[in-house]
Amino acid sequence: MTIRYVVGDATMPEGDGERVIVHVCNDVGGWGAGFVLAVSARWPEPEAEYRAWHAGRHEDDFELGAVRLVNVAPQLHVANLIGQEDIVDGPAGPPVRYWAIEAGLDALGAELVAMDGSVHMPRIGCGLAGGEWPAIEAIIERTLTSRHIPVTVYDLPS
Repeated sequence: MTIRYVVGDATMPEGDGERVIVHVCNDVGGWGAGFVLAVSARWPEPEAEYRAWHAGRHEDDFELGAVRLVNVAPQLHVANLIGQEDIVDGPAGPPVRYWAIEAGLDALGAELVAMDGSVHMPRIGCGLAGGEWPAIEAIIERTLTSRHIPVTVYDLPS
């Protein structure tokens, strides 16, 4: 199975069955730039869940590599994946943390196999997080498509 690339809106995933929209969140509680704006324009639940998750971070699993599914409609979920450390470049370079994205997608992959679901996403980790798509693409292949999970990546029209 390979990644399918389409021109379109990742907040309007194509297909039937259980669909999961994956996006990368930061570990500092910031929600207000990038793809999350499109998510929040459609549904309030992913932002509310992320903020509550962050607020309870001392008692729960809010950390790099963690992922939580938020149901937004019948057979449609948003996966808040903590794969970005801070929101600015630091001594370690851009905020993207490839290992955290891989851990989150690996955990999500196990859930998706059980759900018989598909993944839909923009080019995660490559916008504000500063990641490189070939590295993310390889992670997706190791964690999702190798498990025969359909993955569609949406690019906005130019």
